[in-house]
Amino acid sequence: MYNRRQFLGMLYRPAVAGVAAAALNVSGVRQVLAELARAEGTPEEIARDEGFWFQVQQAFTVDRSLVNLNNGGVSPSPAIVQDAMKRHLDYSNKAPVYTMWKVLEPQREGVRRRLARYFRCDPEEIALTRNTSEGMETLQFGIDLQPGDEVLTTNQDYPRMINTWLQRQKRDGIVLRQISIPTPAEDMQEIVRLFEENITPRTRVIMISHVIFLTGQIMPVKEIVRLGRKHGIPVFVDGAHSFAHFAFTAPDLDCDYYATSLHKWLCAPHGTGLLYVRKDKIRSIWPLMAAPEGMEDDIRKFEEIGTHPAANYLGIAEALTFHLGIGPKRKEARLRYLRDRWAKYLASFDRVRLHTSLRPEFSCGIATVQIDGIDSRKLAGYLWKRHRIIVTSIKHPEFEGIRVSPNVYTTLEEIDRFISAMEKVIRNGLPKSAG
Repeated sequence: MYNRRQFLGMLYRPAVAGVAAAALNVSGVRQVLAELARAEGTPEEIARDEGFWFQVQQAFTVDRSLVNLNNGGVSPSPAIVQDAMKRHLDYSNKAPVYTMWKVLEPQREGVRRRLARYFRCDPEEIALTRNTSEGMETLQFGIDLQPGDEVLTTNQDYPRMINTWLQRQKRDGIVLRQISIPTPAEDMQEIVRLFEENITPRTRVIMISHVIFLTGQIMPVKEIVRLGRKHGIPVFVDGAHSFAHFAFTAPDLDCDYYATSLHKWLCAPHGTGLLYVRKDKIRSIWPLMAAPEGMEDDIRKFEEIGTHPAANYLGIAEALTFHLGIGPKRKEARLRYLRDRWAKYLASFDRVRLHTSLRPEFSCGIATVQIDGIDSRKLAGYLWKRHRIIVTSIKHPEFEGIRVSPNVYTTLEEIDRFISAMEKVIRNGLPKSAG
C-alpha cells in the first residue's frame, strides 16, 4: 500500500501540461484505489483501519480548518471527480455546439449503463437528473390525478416534496394525507400497519422516504411497495439519502419509482441525480418538461430540460469508480463506525436523547441528537461560531435536535472535536452569547 508521501505526490502533482497532467493525477488515485480494493479484512475490520481511511481522506480537497458534519445536505467531491468535471468543462467550451452536444453528450449513455449495472436494473430505466427534487417532482407532477384523489405519506417527508403535493392540492383539488410515525422507529411492521390503516378507497399514491432526512431513519420500502401493489397503488420512493450511503440495489427495494441525488453520498458533481422508473411504468408518467412525440416509452423523455452541462454528468463516472474502489460495504461499515463513536458516547449522558436508532437495520451514517433544555438552533449556531463545526438543526412539531452526518473523509479527530464541544454544552449549558 502507498505511504502518505507517495499518495500525496500522485494526487497533488503540480500541473505542467494541462489535461495531460490532470490525467496523471487521476491515474495515481486509481492506483491507490486499486490498493484499497485489495485490502484484507471484513467491512467491520476495515472500518477501524485508520491507515485505510487515511488514504481515502487524502483524496478530498476539503477545508480542514472546519469540521463538516452536514454531508447529508451535499457532499464534497473527491479530487478525481473534480478533475474529471473540469476537464470536460474545458473541452465543452472549445466549441460547445460541437464539443458539448456532439462529442460529450452521447457519452452520458456510458454513465447511464454504469449506474444501471451498479443499481442492477435496465439502463432504459434510468434518467439522469439534477437532484432528487427534480426526479420526485417529475413523478409527482407527472402522474394523472383527479379532484378528490388522495396521496398518503408521513409528516416527516422532505418539505419540497410536501409542498409539491400541496401545490397540486390547490391547483387540482387532490387531498394530501400525512401520518405520524414513531421516532425512532424500530418496529417496521408498525410502520406498514400505520400506512395500511390510512389507505382509503380514494388513495391513489403512496410516497415514502427510503431514509428520512430528519433523523436518518431507514424505512421499510419493500414492504410498503408490496402493500401498495396489494391495493393497486403506486409507491414513489424518495431516495435522496440512501443511494451509495449503504449497500442495496433496485431488486432489494422492488419498487417501480425511485429518485435520488448523486451529489450526496456518491460524492458526484453537484447538481446530479438519478430517476429510476420501471420500464412498463414510463408511459404513465408525464415528463416535467415536454418531450417530442414518440418518446412516450423512452426514459430519456425525463431528461428533456433544455441546454445543460455535460461535464457534471460525465463526472458521475469517476464518482462511481471512487465509490466502488472503496467498496460499498466498507463505506457503510465506516459510516456506522463514525456515527457510533459520537452517538454512543453522548447517549451515556442523561440529558441526551437520540432520535435515531443505532441498530444497523434502521440507520447508517446519519443520526439526530437532542440535549434536553437546549435550543437546537442555538446549539447549531454555537457549534459553528465557537468550534467551526457544521451541523444542521432539526425542528419538527414532534421533536428537535441537530442532525450529524459525517462522510468517508471525516477523521476520528474531527469526530472527537464534536464530542468535546457537545460534552461542554451538556455539562455547562450554552454561553449567553451562543446562537
